[in-house]
Amino acid sequence: MELELPPAPLLDASRFQVAIRRLADSLGYGTDRSIFKGSGTEYEQSRIYQPGDPVKAIDWRVTARTGKVHVKEYEAPRRIPAWMLVDTSASMTVGSRRPTKYETAVTIAGGLALACLDRASPVGCLGVGGRTILVRPTLSRVSVTAWLHRLRRHRLDEPTTLGSAPPFLEPMLPERSLLFVLSDLHDQGAAAGLSRLAMRHDVCVIILRDPAERGLRGGFLRGREAETGRAITTAGRFAPSLAETRLAALAAARIDGLVVDTDRPYAARLRLLLSRRRLLDAKGR
Repeated sequence: MELELPPAPLLDASRFQVAIRRLADSLGYGTDRSIFKGSGTEYEQSRIYQPGDPVKAIDWRVTARTGKVHVKEYEAPRRIPAWMLVDTSASMTVGSRRPTKYETAVTIAGGLALACLDRASPVGCLGVGGRTILVRPTLSRVSVTAWLHRLRRHRLDEPTTLGSAPPFLEPMLPERSLLFVLSDLHDQGAAAGLSRLAMRHDVCVIILRDPAERGLRGGFLRGREAETGRAITTAGRFAPSLAETRLAALAAARIDGLVVDTDRPYAARLRLLLSRRRLLDAKGR
């Protein structure tokens, strides 16, 4: 008979709301910066007037300086849909201290989701664990808040399904999308699937790491993987952690990644990652 574990609360609702709003406010979200021009809000350049251009778009200063009528062009905001792929599996929920990898992942997903909504980018969610969590991208704050609060509760017996998520999700991505993956990447088959997704979409992987999972300082470590029961034995004076190994594999596949330690500040590093992606997008990455 299979043991059913009751769902456990993750974070107090009010504390959770404050945490994700604070993170959203601190993130200079700019990953959807567009290289396309249109009637947006940010000035891009001035060009020679063409028949049909609106009179209100005339750049009078450039026109006076050059003697030729110029109009202003503005950058059109590109509201590409964003997806949060949140690993809800068992290995995310166990840890050597609070907050766990899962708590950190849900907080980051909430901060990113609210930051996307602030920029009018629709947000969806896919749970890559044993539970069925699928919400297509929407601009509704009510919908986003609902799945975020659903993620506040977790189980301790879920497998990971990150490896099978890309072929499941790809048919639902008819256009270019931005995918944030929040996981400890214990699924060995995940990298290959994410690499295929990265051929058509923007993929950004945030790898969560517990303090106990950082590189060994010497001796041997024997353990058991929480989801599969697979025995793990590592040795070495300065052995790289699983997160560092996975990050190197992602870099080889040209996927942006970041290791977030649950016991260390991460907001500034997230801002740096998003800022770097904005610069690459602006150059036509």
